[in-house]
Amino acid sequence: MFYYASKVFWLFAQPSSLFVILIAVGLCLIAFTWRRRLGLWLAGLGLAALVAAGFLPVGNYLVLPLEERFAGQSLPSPGAEVAGIIILGGFEDGWVSAGRGGLALNEAAERLTEGVRLAKRWPTARVVFSGGVAGLLAGGEGAAGPVGTFLKDVGIEDQRIVLEPDARNTWQNALNTRELVRPSQSETWVLVTSAYHMPRSIGVFRQAGFDVIAAPVDFRTRDRRDLWRLFETIPAGLQRLDLATREWIGLVAYWLSGRSSALLPAP
Repeated sequence: MFYYASKVFWLFAQPSSLFVILIAVGLCLIAFTWRRRLGLWLAGLGLAALVAAGFLPVGNYLVLPLEERFAGQSLPSPGAEVAGIIILGGFEDGWVSAGRGGLALNEAAERLTEGVRLAKRWPTARVVFSGGVAGLLAGGEGAAGPVGTFLKDVGIEDQRIVLEPDARNTWQNALNTRELVRPSQSETWVLVTSAYHMPRSIGVFRQAGFDVIAAPVDFRTRDRRDLWRLFETIPAGLQRLDLATREWIGLVAYWLSGRSSALLPAP
């Protein structure tokens, strides 16, 4: 129920959708009611917000603190004993993969490439992929099979690969992976996911009783200079704002529902 409620809520709650809804409501009031002044105000507000959020670095202001949260955490040395590397899904495009074959990747592909690099760094560590078909309307196929094939193709031994194909959100990532690998308190596990998603992921894994070390990747900001850098296109700025807003809402929702150890987990 939590999964479906969160997906439906986000279809309408993301800022870009809200701005368009404001414009649409305003135009309807202008066209079909006598409340033209209210309609003009709502349509104008929606349009102004759409343009401002598209060009101004609002999304970067929200993303940067999330990305900086675990950016300074150091990883074990190459000679250290690491039990496993957990790669969270979200970098795959199951719809394209189903039609074209192989493994189609999106802009979060660094989750996979960094996971492979770390697998080479610790050659005895298990390599765990966790992720199912997450989108409510995504369709396509799960990525576990294609990811497993890719890992073998780049030289990861079959006995090291662990695939968890059912998780549809971060909470299920943590629970399913914990049940699959049965980590002990003395083992060291490394978690690979996007930097903006790392605080929520760490909080969820901690709440599930699975202590992991953060290996954030897929940074969307360079540093504080991006707080003054305008976006070149409106869609780019809106996409960044939607991404950041979704993550902050996710942090609050997971904490309130008891699925995270803290509102904003820290190293």
